[in-house]
Amino acid sequence: MITFSATSDGRPASRGRIRWLLVDTFVLTRRNVITYLRSPEEIMSATIQPILFVLLFRYVFGGAINTDGATYVNYLMAGIFVQTATFLSMATGNGLARDIQTGLMDRFRSLPMSSPAVLAGRALATLLRSLVVIVVMVAVGVAVGFRPQGSPLLLLAAAGVLLLFVFALSWLGLLLGLLLRNPEAVQMMSMSLVFPLTFLSSAFVPTRTMPVWLRVFADHQPMTYVMDAVRSLVLGVSIGPHGWSAVSWAVGISIATVLVFAPPAVSRYRHMAIS
Repeated sequence: MITFSATSDGRPASRGRIRWLLVDTFVLTRRNVITYLRSPEEIMSATIQPILFVLLFRYVFGGAINTDGATYVNYLMAGIFVQTATFLSMATGNGLARDIQTGLMDRFRSLPMSSPAVLAGRALATLLRSLVVIVVMVAVGVAVGFRPQGSPLLLLAAAGVLLLFVFALSWLGLLLGLLLRNPEAVQMMSMSLVFPLTFLSSAFVPTRTMPVWLRVFADHQPMTYVMDAVRSLVLGVSIGPHGWSAVSWAVGISIATVLVFAPPAVSRYRHMAIS
């Protein structure tokens, strides 16, 4: 049981604000992880769809796609990792919208707890959930012929880039959840954003096969940078200036995403608290 040292208006004393932010974030992350583990249908939905994508592209389309040296399954898995992580990140808003509808957010707002911690706890829980699902996807990929070729250090760097991207996009999902407040609406909006960006990228085919006007967009949209970075690190075959440039872009995009979407998400939550 956590107790709070609060001022007369019910808010934590400023002296211990950072401490309470960390404590509240830990408690809420734990709460969200436990909720996820008690929902088998969420675990199934998070893993079945990417597995189907792997099998579909590996065995149905893979034989018709030329990836210039790398086996198609090795090329494919980086796109699957980023696509899966993106879907999980955006789904963060679904859970938040459900909490709003069930009145849990009203309970949180009545407690002397840190406002950013409510959102950060959910974003960190999504990070842990994504890590587990990505491990499962690596196992599935290995089962169908995926063979990582990067060094252990490069593989850790790939995981770091991917998880940073997950954390960044989670804030976009949280902002959508706070704005729409309806799980179905959040899911529809997320799908409308993620599907076009996934397929108009280097996820499943090299962008050189696209028309010039479409290739320009595909080569310079955020998900392609992240996919190329993860692919370069996992395969360990093009870590030169181009490979590290892709990594730098991926990290920069993720940090920028947090800076763009986290402040308005926290502001929106605080506005709800006084509305």
